[in-house]
Amino acid sequence: MTDGNATFPFAVASLVTQAPYPTGTNVGWGVIAAIGYPSDEPYDPLRRSWDLGPPPVKSYPPFVEGGPPVVIGGTGKLVDFIENELIPRIAEMVILDPTRRSLFGHSFGGLFTLYGLFERPGLFANWIAASPTIYWENCEILKNEAQRQDAPGNAPFLHLSAGEYEGDKLAPFQYRNEDAPARLEKRKTEQTVLLARKMAERLNGTADGLRTEFELYAGETHMSVLAAAVNRAVAIAFAAQSLTDM
Repeated sequence: MTDGNATFPFAVASLVTQAPYPTGTNVGWGVIAAIGYPSDEPYDPLRRSWDLGPPPVKSYPPFVEGGPPVVIGGTGKLVDFIENELIPRIAEMVILDPTRRSLFGHSFGGLFTLYGLFERPGLFANWIAASPTIYWENCEILKNEAQRQDAPGNAPFLHLSAGEYEGDKLAPFQYRNEDAPARLEKRKTEQTVLLARKMAERLNGTADGLRTEFELYAGETHMSVLAAAVNRAVAIAFAAQSLTDM
């Protein structure tokens, strides 16, 4: 999982409350590994921008006046770290099943997940991209999609999702906020729901057998969707019985 400071608590709670009851939840036990940062905050904006923002390397104004510039473009290095250092280290501690290995990312983490799938599809069996920022840099990730590599062996599964209020309307309470007009314009520009849904439709059943699914979470915003999306990731990664076999 990316953004481990924020996502790990949700994932652990989801697993430990469901895995003891597999016949009622279809969730079994497994290993959760989350990539986080040495901070007590849920997110480290600067470091995640570099780690999760796809190439080419670009610089943006600071998040706060007088702060360091925001730089993106380090996704390839993070994918290398996962493949060459993280997974082998975990494999020294527990038995891993590469046919069940899954990657989850939300928002910029969802964009990173798509980048990883397009560039190194055999690294994970399940790619779970929640509220991916496909719009970033004029949808530059679509160039990676167009040039994506075929997965070796079994075709991977891509689960795309978004919250109901990430499309062309705000949550009811958000309309009462002073920033409602600006927020609504931003949502219309981002088109998170539309772009994710279209990507799922476009990629499903392509020549290499990639399977895709899009899910819309009712009543959720870009941030509130995290719990639901992590819960779904746990259900996909640790399914006791594969739904495709039923």
